This record gives sequence, C-alpha cells and structure tokens, in this order.
Amino acid sequence: MATVRERSPGVWEVRVFVGRDPRGKPVQVSRTVRGTKRAAQKVAASLTVEPPAPEGNRTVAEALDAWLLVSGPTWAVSTLRDQTSRVSLVKRDVIARTVIARLTVADVDRWHARLRSKGVGESSIRNQHLVVRASMSQAARWGWVATNVVALATLGRRKTQPRSAMTADDVRAVIAAGEALDPAAGLAFRLAAITGARRSELCALVWSDANGDRLTIDSSIAIEREGSINDKRKPALTDGATKTANQRTVRLDPRTMAAIESLRLEREQWGPWMLNPGERPLNPERMTRWWSLARRDAGIASHWRLHDLLHWSATEAIGRGHDIRTVAGRLGHANPAMTLRTYAHAIDGADAGVAATLADSLDGET
Repeated sequence: MATVRERSPGVWEVRVFVGRDPRGKPVQVSRTVRGTKRAAQKVAASLTVEPPAPEGNRTVAEALDAWLLVSGPTWAVSTLRDQTSRVSLVKRDVIARTVIARLTVADVDRWHARLRSKGVGESSIRNQHLVVRASMSQAARWGWVATNVVALATLGRRKTQPRSAMTADDVRAVIAAGEALDPAAGLAFRLAAITGARRSELCALVWSDANGDRLTIDSSIAIEREGSINDKRKPALTDGATKTANQRTVRLDPRTMAAIESLRLEREQWGPWMLNPGERPLNPERMTRWWSLARRDAGIASHWRLHDLLHWSATEAIGRGHDIRTVAGRLGHANPAMTLRTYAHAIDGADAGVAATLADSLDGET
C-alpha cells in the first residue's frame, strides 16, 4: 500500500511498503514527485503494482545481473560471453539466492568448498569468485552493501610454475616459416612479437591503422557461431572492442613498417583489411591454422601457442630493462600490476642489469 503526502507546494513524497529487513522490521521505499497530486497518485499506483526491491533484500544473483548490465557494453564480445557464462555457473549454486546484506566470508568459503567437492577445477573456481567479487564491489559503490565481503575471502594459493618463453631463434624461425606460407602470415606473427597484440586484435587491423611508425589497435574480431552440429553455418565475424575496451597506439621498428608497406602495395587494392584481401576480415581460426603449419615447418616445439608470441614480447622487453608500465601499455593491460604478476620471472633478468649498473656507478666506472 502506497501513501502520498505533500512536503511543500508542488512537491510530493510517495512511500510504499516493500517487505521486511533481516531483523523483521518493515522496509519502505520513497519517491519524490514534483507536480500535481494526480501525478503523485500515478507514481503511487505504479509502485503499488510493481514495488521496487529494497536494496537490503537484493540477492547475489541480482547483483551479478546488475554488474553485467552496467559493465557488459564496455567489453569485447568474447569477454562478455565468458563473463556471462561464469555468472550462469554461479547462479547454479545456492549462494546466488543469498541476500547480499546477509552474505558473510564464511558463506563464500563454504561456496568454494562445495565447488571443490563437485570436482570443479581451481581455475573455474577462481573465475567464478572474480565475477562475484566484481559484482559485490559495484554493489558496495552503489550503497547496496557496506562492505565487499567477497574481497575478504581467500581462494588459497595455487601452485604455479614460472611461465617459460620462446627463444628469439624460435620466433625468427616461425616468422620465416609463416612468410613462406603467406606473406600475411609472416606479417601477423611479426606484429604479434613486436606489438604484443592478440590474435583477434591482429585480425581487426586495417591499412589505415598503420601511420608511419605508429600502429593503432582499437578493435578485435569475435567469432559468433550459429546453427548446430548437423547444420553448420558460416561463422559471423564481428568487429568489436578490444579485450580491455581500450585503444592503444604502439611504435613500430623500420623492418616491421617495411613489411606492412610491402604487403600494402600488393594487396590494399583488394580490400581494407591488413591480413586478408576482400571485404571480410581474417577469421582468427585461420590465423591459428597458419601458426600450426608454420610451427611444424619451423621445427619448434609443438607446445608453443600463437599466444606465446605475446609472452615472448613481454618477457624480452622486461628482461632487457624496459619499465613495466610501458610494456603493460603495449600489451593493452588495463593495470600494470597484472603485467608484473604475469611476468615476474622476467624481472630477474632485468635485475641483473640493474646490479651491474649500480656496481659500475659505485666503483666509479663509466
């Protein structure tokens, strides 16, 4: 039942009962309406028919939906797909029905334990935990809860091995093998190693993205599949935001610039896409096929992935003493802390150079 009262001339307060808080006390939601009493009565009728949920009674599932609604439009298609899938997994557990005002660290720890008892892998548990933590962080900013208790819960330490990196000889060999397959393949692999761009970002490059010694990376190609196993259809390729929805511009070396210009002279007439002639961008899966063939022809280890060119780029740059923030910017990492965590092993090589520099200064050598 809604009530209407005039607080001042032409300003009305509408109140509606929406339930009770965790202690059993009644909860009301109010709206301020400026205008006539008739307008206020219409708002009161609307709230009576469909009362809003009180913030204190919102569930984890509602917080997750609100987070997707607000953040989703800023993500790449692949990121939205992955995060939506993780939210769906969280909603299968009873924690999704927990009122966020009552959620405790113990609830989160028990949720982790339930997932482990069902055989869910640590990587999946971590991913689900991160989406809940992000949604609760938004809920805290909006005033739905006072504290993000999910951020206080721990996942336990995972045993991780330092990430290994390809050698420069391996990278040179696979680029040469790619050039033998298709000049566009060789250019793609070189750009991945020089810029740290991801597969989807490379496929989205157009000729106008290269301007002198600068390359702008501002979109990525996502694969959207339709049909079924028995009715396969040509996948749709969508040109959308990058993984972090950020545009970045990176510098290129003369040899990479020359490789772009050489391919431009030969193929620009056939379409706008740098790595694929015609009106359709390169399918990222075709680039992966290039990689498999080039890796075989180059004779390098079969465990190396196309994405390892990005890791080589970061490891080599950090190992040679370039600062983390600059490297993070080239990779498109939103936070340099992520770069530091991922490539901590490369710091050791750079640290040796720092020791030598300081020793030279201390000993008076130039």
